[in-house]
Amino acid sequence: MTDGDVISELYAGCFRRLVVQLYAVTGDLNEAQEAVQEAFTKALAAPRRFAQLDNPEAWLRRVAVNVARTRHRRRRLLGGLLHRIGPPPVVADRSPEHLALLAALRQLPRGQRHALALHYLVDLPVDEVAATLGVSVGTVKSRLSRGRHALAELLDDSPAKDSTSTGRINAR
Repeated sequence: MTDGDVISELYAGCFRRLVVQLYAVTGDLNEAQEAVQEAFTKALAAPRRFAQLDNPEAWLRRVAVNVARTRHRRRRLLGGLLHRIGPPPVVADRSPEHLALLAALRQLPRGQRHALALHYLVDLPVDEVAATLGVSVGTVKSRLSRGRHALAELLDDSPAKDSTSTGRINAR
């Protein structure tokens, strides 16, 4: 049996039990699930060491509880900071055009989506986008060009698209 098999069996056997235990502690089912998942992720990071533990479920429980405590402390700290500075400014544009743009962006390949968002939404110059993404300036320019073309196609809501389209976004 491989180390991965040990973790898989343990996951199948005790994930639910650990979530129930953490749910009783946190009072939040999503938080409990995320903490247990993070504990399993840590086990997967060092499968040989994990497979040699005397009581792997107890280790997972301890890690999950610590994860939940850490997340709770961070949330409480952030809540205190946010309370002191007041309510956050409203930044989300809920207009139909903006929502359509966001939906279209989600359909693009990851590299194009990131380049477009950083360049057009965050307003970074091409060289900073390249540095942020860890790619060349030429790659960013290519992703921007292809992304703009793909967005134009996705956002073009004209009833009859013809093959002579200029590829510009329809401004209705």
